[in-house]
This record gives sequence, C-alpha cells and structure tokens, in this order.
Amino acid sequence: MTSTSIATIQARQILDSRGRPTVEVDVTLTDGSSGRAAVPSGASTGASEAHELRDDDPRYYDGLSVKKAVHNVNTEIAKALARHDAQEQRHIDDKLRELDGTIELKRLGANAILGVSIAVCRAAAVSMKQPLHARIAELSGTSRVQMPLPMVNILSGGLHAGRGMDIQDFLAIPASATTIEEAIRLISKVRNAATELSRQRGLPTLLADEGGLSPGFESATQALDLMMASIEAAGLIPGQDIVIAIDVAATSLRAVGGGYQLAREGRKLQFGEMIDMMERWVSTYPVVSIEDGLDEEDWEGWEALSSRLASRTQLVGDDLFTTNSTRVKKGIQNGIANGVLVKVNQNGTLSGTLDVVALAKAAGYATIISARSGETEDPFIADLAVGTAAGQIKIGSLRTSSTICKYNQLLRIEAETGAPYAGINALAARSGL
Repeated sequence: MTSTSIATIQARQILDSRGRPTVEVDVTLTDGSSGRAAVPSGASTGASEAHELRDDDPRYYDGLSVKKAVHNVNTEIAKALARHDAQEQRHIDDKLRELDGTIELKRLGANAILGVSIAVCRAAAVSMKQPLHARIAELSGTSRVQMPLPMVNILSGGLHAGRGMDIQDFLAIPASATTIEEAIRLISKVRNAATELSRQRGLPTLLADEGGLSPGFESATQALDLMMASIEAAGLIPGQDIVIAIDVAATSLRAVGGGYQLAREGRKLQFGEMIDMMERWVSTYPVVSIEDGLDEEDWEGWEALSSRLASRTQLVGDDLFTTNSTRVKKGIQNGIANGVLVKVNQNGTLSGTLDVVALAKAAGYATIISARSGETEDPFIADLAVGTAAGQIKIGSLRTSSTICKYNQLLRIEAETGAPYAGINALAARSGL
C-alpha cells in the first residue's frame, strides 16, 4: 500500500436541488486525505446516457430514492477498490466499469460509480496538495488551464419549466467580457433586468429548475424579444456585449409518427421546417449557439442542419452525443454539429468524460462543460472546465446555491491562479459574430 491507497469508501443518500435523492460519496486514503462528491441528475435526458439507478419503491420519494446505489458503493465497490491507489484514476475507473459489467452501468448504477470516481480524484488531489483543477489538468494532459466562457440560463421552458414554453432554454453569453469576474457581472445585470421587465409586464418571476425565469410565452420569438429587451435594459448592447444561446431540447418535442410538435404554438414541423425556424433566429437575433436543435436520432436532419448553419453558428449536441465517445465519433465522421455538451453523469466516470473532451477537441469541436437540472452544492464542474481548458461552461442561472457555488468556485480559481479567460473565441463558428 501507498499513502494514496484507498482506505474507506462511504456513500449516503442526500437531496439535490429539486429535492430528489442523489448519491454522495466520501473516499478516505491511508494518509487521512479525503474527497467527497455529490452526483447530479438530469430532467431532459438522452436515451444513450449512462444508467441512473433508482429504487422504484413508491414508499420512498415516489420511487426516486437511491438506496440501492448507496448500498452498492458501501459493499461491492468499497470492497473491490480497497487498497487501490487513488493516483491511478484511469485504473480505478476501468475497475469500476469492469465491476459493473454493463455498457450503460445498469447493474451498480452510474450514479454510484460516478460518485466514487470523482471522490477518488478529489482525495488524490488533497493528498498530493494540488488544487482540484490542477489534478484534472494532469489527468487530461492539459498544459495550460483556462477560465471558461459561461452561457447562462435566463428564460426557461420545456422540461425545465413544466413545458411553459416549447423551447427549453434561452441563455446569455457575455461577449465583451475579458475575465470570468466581468462575465458574471454582465450576466447578473441581464438576469436582474429580465426579472424587473417580467414584473413590469405582469409575467411570472418564479424560478424554473435551473434558476431561469419561466414567462410561459407561446413562441420563441416572444422569448427572444424579452432577451433583447433585457440586454438593453441592463445598459448593454445585444450582439456586442451579450449574445444569445438557445437550447431547443428537440428530442422532447418529437411527435408520434414523426416531426416535431410545438404544442404552445399549435403547430407540427418537419425537420426542414425546424431548420428554417432556427435559421430565422440566427438571421434576426444575435443567436450564436443552438443546442439539440433536432431529435437525438434524427441523424439525417442533423446533417442538413449542420450543412446549413455550422459555418456561422455553434451547433451543440447534448442528447445527440450524451458524452458518449461512440456517438461523438459518429457525429465527427458525418460532419454533424461542431460542439459537444459534456456532462459527467451522462458518461459515468471521470476518465471516460476526459476521453470525450479530448476526442471533441482533436476534431476541432467546441466543448461545453455542463451542469444538470438536478444539481448539488458540489462545484466539481467548475474545476473540470478549468482543468480541461474546455473553453465553455453551462451552469444554470445566477440563482440558488447549487449553481452559485459553481460560479463562486470559478471566481476563486481566477483570483488564485490568474488563469487566462477563454472569452468569445471559445465559441465554434466564431466567424458568425
């Protein structure tokens, strides 16, 4: 055994930002160093994501409890990893996948495995007296860490807001900022202005899952108009100080028999019409990034969308790619999209996630480290974005402790390291600005 050998692993059930159970894991090493991780959970989920194990017992949290996953950590996983060296992250992660024995981590649960994977990384960083982002940089082979460009939720619909709007999220990107501190300050102005304008117009100001406002508009145009008005009310210039990103989450819009159902607008569109709609957004508003514009299995549509817009717009795959190397490779081979949303719980291990980031970067795709709608107070993804020099991060709005803790961690890292800020050049299709 070494000083960084795993001594104990202990998991428990805690609650996420939506009040639903999730897994938290503590890993302690033989030298007394310890690391803790809490696992997020999504609402808008791709079919190819790693499997989140829940108990399905209606007596506990409407079937959403995670006692099985916790038990798996405290018994089988803890026994299998005892005395393994926490510095050997890939070995640990490979061992976890081997132990589960399924591609989607269905037996032990991706939530159990990811909690252990991240807690091991943290414990090793503590033992080696490294900041977490520096440990991640070492694991990912990143020679120069970087502060990420944030895209921040302002208005929400879709599965994040009870389908109050067809389109899931409208986000602000601080185009003129030169530091993460300035970026957060500019976004705060826009978020506050959006709240005040909503009040003035008699719109609801209650928070959606990711802390955005949910005005319940019938069309995307209405939401984009409020985004523009909010930017201007903040004393900023649309297209210069602030640009706009949209998360369509089109998989949740797919209609029986094909096509896409925009229920609030009362119309059904085929993929060509969806592409026409997105092109109008880009032509009419300073929209520079569109996520999941089409269904996760609409590969033909994605090829057409990419051919039409990828040269001037960042096209991001979330449900399309699910932080899955096989799906990302397929996208690269077919010239589909130009950005990959990276969510650690979609993949299931830290090493697997780092592999996806490396794969995307090697192909010239933008990488956006992302939170989930069911988050925790664990700021891990802030360190992940910096340590991998991913370029972009998508956390959620400037509300609630589960998102604010991540912005605060970015502020700490910038203050402590003086790391350079990626800025607007991190966007794919930068020529679109």
